[in-house]
Parts: sequence; structure tokens; C-alpha cells
Amino acid sequence: MDSSAPSDGKPHVVIVGGGFGGLEVARTLRNAPVRITVIDKSNHHLFQPLLYQVATAGLSPADIAAPIRNVLRRQRDVDVIMAEVTGIDKASRQVVMGARSLSYDFLIVATGARDAYFGHDEWELHAPGLKTIPQATDIRRKILLAFEQAEAAEDNSQRQSLLTFVLVGGGPTGVEMAGAIAELSHKALASDFRHIDPRMSRIILIEAGPRILSTFHESLSRKSRRMLERLGVDVREGQKVEAIDTEGVIVAGARIESRNVIWAAGVRASPAAQWLGAEADGSGRVKVLDDCRLPNFPEIFVIGDTMTMEQDGKLLPGVAPVAIQQGHYVGQQIIRRVEGEPGPMGPFLYFDKGNLATVGRAFAVLEFHKIRMSGALAWLAWLAVHIFFLIGFRNRAVVLIQWAWAYLTYQRGARLITMPTDGPDIKDPEAEKS
Repeated sequence: MDSSAPSDGKPHVVIVGGGFGGLEVARTLRNAPVRITVIDKSNHHLFQPLLYQVATAGLSPADIAAPIRNVLRRQRDVDVIMAEVTGIDKASRQVVMGARSLSYDFLIVATGARDAYFGHDEWELHAPGLKTIPQATDIRRKILLAFEQAEAAEDNSQRQSLLTFVLVGGGPTGVEMAGAIAELSHKALASDFRHIDPRMSRIILIEAGPRILSTFHESLSRKSRRMLERLGVDVREGQKVEAIDTEGVIVAGARIESRNVIWAAGVRASPAAQWLGAEADGSGRVKVLDDCRLPNFPEIFVIGDTMTMEQDGKLLPGVAPVAIQQGHYVGQQIIRRVEGEPGPMGPFLYFDKGNLATVGRAFAVLEFHKIRMSGALAWLAWLAVHIFFLIGFRNRAVVLIQWAWAYLTYQRGARLITMPTDGPDIKDPEAEKS
């Protein structure tokens, strides 16, 4: 069944994915003579860089997400479909969504990335990743329940296991999560319990490579490690995870007993390469031409974490600025083509706006070409950038107020334990032994 809207003579642009890249394409085309359909399996755009703050009870999900329909409500020629894409028929130019299909004149695939477990997909059950709101709220529940269960436990070894948090992966997500959990346990929860001292929690950050924050200059990586250690985080570099189960992890041949393992070690692309029957790299990212087009299909563009492209001999990083800049570039390409402008637009050129990562209260690291900064000024820059990229005035205002409150009081305003619909997962620690 073809569910495309009645033709009005305008070219139909279909955007698969309502993330940074997909929304930027739609915004760039707001005055173009085209009609647009955005397809996403969720109804909201998610500001993923702050997802770790939902997982550590600093923010609520609604603070970092906005309904896609609301974001695009002022664009009259935009339709939004909440559906999961199951395939793409390039020959007939159809996007397949189960029993439905949608025709296109231009197709943009911007479906992002998911967690990669490097051939050990069974680890996902014991070490959830952090890519979606449900994952973040599950991790938040798991972290907060660990303290509740430890409060009720009488066995010291079980308490220690419950209060040991292992982060796998020393990139920005792992570093920011480790710092946030340290502040949660050592500050926000410090006086809330009577039978345990949350300040005795162990937070262990494991990085298989030689150093954490490997995309930053080595000096900033060292400063970040020192800051994490001052927060009480046990940073282990050059150590590889060998196994993960319900009781903990094995790292470099040694076992760490932990009920709370969080994965932040790698990503792989969505199944877009399979839908398109396209050549992909080892992480499943589609190999595109230097103008983001799929080879031999000038009407199909792949952007953001879904594609792989080299610039100056290096692969473009899987970060939001790449997706945003590619989204604008692709939108401009489509405008030129529908308006009949002659000649090619030229290759996509990424302007690197630098790297930022926060490592706890009032401390961040910033790198912009040869400018390197750490400490409070970098943290203020991190705050400004993240507030700027949040969608909607309400979200910016709420997040700013929440951060100000947390800074002044050390309190976390989203410390709710919400249970899954299939029933509570809180257990009596003593009953587990019987």
C-alpha cells in the first residue's frame, strides 16, 4: 500500500530519522518548493548528549526531548509519521514501513547509531547502553534501586556488590557518567540513608585503550583522569573487559563483583546499509560519496552516524555537529536541484568546532584546534553550548534552573524510581540468598 500524500507537483523529500541531522534538513528546506515527510520510530527528538543526566537523576526525560511534530509545527509542508522503517526499495523509490510504503523523490537517511558490543551481544542484557530515554530511565532505576537494596542488605559482600558501579568505555559518555554517579553517591545521597554510607560507593571506569578521552589532547586526558580520581573514581586504562554476567565483570583476568555495569564503549550504525543494499564499514556505516550521496543513486543521501566519510585523511567523528552540518549541506543541495541551478555544489566540508566533555562539578575540558582549556571556564563553555543546542525555550529554561539548583544545593531533582509495566523489579537482598 502506497501511503504517500496526493501529489501537488512538488518534489517529495522523505527524511528517515528525527535526530540532529534529519531535523536540520527539514529546517533548511522550510522555504523550498518541496513537500517533506519525516519518519521516526519515536515521536520525539532527543538531545542525546545530556542523556547521561537523565540516567543519573539530574534531569527528567522531558527536559532533553521535544515532540517532532511540535518542533516542525510552523512548516506547513511537513508531515510527520511515527513508524519503524523496515526496508527501502531503491528501484521504485519507496520507503517500506511494514505493510505501508511511501514514495520519494529525494531520500535522506539519518537514523543514527546504537550500541556495539564487539561480538558479545549477550553482554547487553547485563550492561545496558545509553542511547534512548527508556535505556536512561532503566539505568536510573537500577542505580537508585542499588542504594535501596544495599540499605536493606545485611551481608557486607552483597552491599559492596550493590554499591559498585562499573562504567565500560572511557569516551565522553563514560567519563561524564562516572563523574555524575560519583557526585550522586558522594553528595546528593550522602545523608539520605541510615544503614549505609553512599560515600563508600565504588565507581570504576574501564578503558581498553591507553587513556580516557582519546579524541582529546593527551594533556586534557590526564587532567580529566586526575579530576575523576579526586571525585573518587577508580580509573583503569589499558584494561580490557573479558566477560560480563549478572554478578559483575572480568577485567584483565580479575573479577569485579558488581550489580551495576553500564556500557559506553562503542557504537554501530542502524540497519540502514541493509535497507539500502549499500557498502558499509565494519561498524555498519554506509560508505557515501564526498557530497553525502549514495553511489549510483543521486536522489539518496546518508548523513550523521549512519554514514562514513573521510576528510583530510581522517574519518569524520560520530558527533552531533557533523550531522547538523551535513543536514544543512544536503538541504542546500536539494534546493539547488529543485530550483534548477546548474553545476555541482562541491564536496561536504566539515568545520570542526572542537570537543567538550564535563568531568564533574564545575570542571570540564575543551579543545578547539590548538586552544586547550580545562576547569571552570571550560565548564561554563560546556553549559552554554548544551543550553544553546537544546530545542525549545522551555527546555533551555528548565535545564538551566535545574543545573543552578543542583550546583547550589548538590541535590538531584529527578530521583524517582519508576517500575516497568511488567511489575516491580525491586528484590529483597536477603531473599536472593535463599
